[in-house]
Amino acid sequence: MLHCNPFLLFDGNCAEAMTFYHQCLGGELTLTKLSETPMKEMFPPEKHSRIINAYLTSGAIEISATDWMASPDFDPIQGNTFAIFIIGNSYDELKIVFDKLSKGANQDRLQDLHEMPFGIYGQFYDKYGVQWIFKGDKKG
Repeated sequence: MLHCNPFLLFDGNCAEAMTFYHQCLGGELTLTKLSETPMKEMFPPEKHSRIINAYLTSGAIEISATDWMASPDFDPIQGNTFAIFIIGNSYDELKIVFDKLSKGANQDRLQDLHEMPFGIYGQFYDKYGVQWIFKGDKKG
């Protein structure tokens, strides 16, 4: 079953912001640096200290976040630092919704669903400028 929660993008201060939210909301916070993942090989060393995945859960509250990794090719500006995060179990489950929502999407920023070290991933800005990020479990 699909569910969604906010996904926040920060420009180098993800750990600080998510720690603040954790102090305010309680619960459990997981912070993963890029340097702790196989994905570090995809980025220059100056990005390795950035947070690639932050996840805060407190009761029914879930917030996911990351530090911005696309600079200098695509810089963060107010409006592109928030996304709707769709989480599912299977590629097939995600693909149905991904295909519907991505009709008319900005092709320059579209990443079709594909396998990453942490599972299935895809993202795009829809025809209204809203960013959508999809994540699913690794293919079994």
